Amino acid sequence: MSIHWQQIKCVVFDVDGTLYTQHKLRGRMLRALVQHYSLRPWKLQELLMLQQFRIQREKQIAYAGANLEADQYEWVAQGNRYPVQQVRSVIDRWMFRHPLPYLQACRFPGVSEFFAALRAQGITIGIYSDYPAHDKLKALGLEADIIVSSTDSAINRLKPHPRGLLYIAQQLGLLPEQCLFIGDRPELDGACAEIAGMPYLIVEKQPFSDFTFYQTLTHQLHSTHLPVTYEPVIHSA
Repeated sequence: MSIHWQQIKCVVFDVDGTLYTQHKLRGRMLRALVQHYSLRPWKLQELLMLQQFRIQREKQIAYAGANLEADQYEWVAQGNRYPVQQVRSVIDRWMFRHPLPYLQACRFPGVSEFFAALRAQGITIGIYSDYPAHDKLKALGLEADIIVSSTDSAINRLKPHPRGLLYIAQQLGLLPEQCLFIGDRPELDGACAEIAGMPYLIVEKQPFSDFTFYQTLTHQLHSTHLPVTYEPVIHSA
């Protein structure tokens, strides 16, 4: 399969596991959690909140409610009789704020250079994540032209529902086939792109020290104006 770069007007990125390695981040977060809760054993139920939040998110891919941003906390609270505000506070601290200082060191090699190469070619950069991404992008030292989360009121759906990708294309005045989506999970990111009718790439599983996915794309984007072939994992919707 070939990426016809002259037909691509926007590259849309997932964030977690796509722009940075979650393996390194989870190691740092585990140490922080152990250090914090070993001194506060009476708060150990907060760890269960974090666990349940992830579990419930994974189980709700067919969500069709009216307010995903609020409902995601209700799922945890109702099932375990936790106060909703406490759940929101714990998730905000440990999932959305505490990891931010660690993200720069976890960013995949070559990401910044690939962003720069896209801009040099006049290709728009988009972000579509199931989680809020503005603060993460800032912490990663990256900038995008449009940033969309599944919990945004205009989206209100989790992947693999295609609304987020279709919304980005619509906002940019593009057809889905003029965009390229890059993600890390075939069953979510890949399926989302396929349903939207958008070409996509799945980030290769490589050791962080040997990670060359983005360097390869940057080299190919710089080196030719002809259709670019990336081997071996290019998918077409």
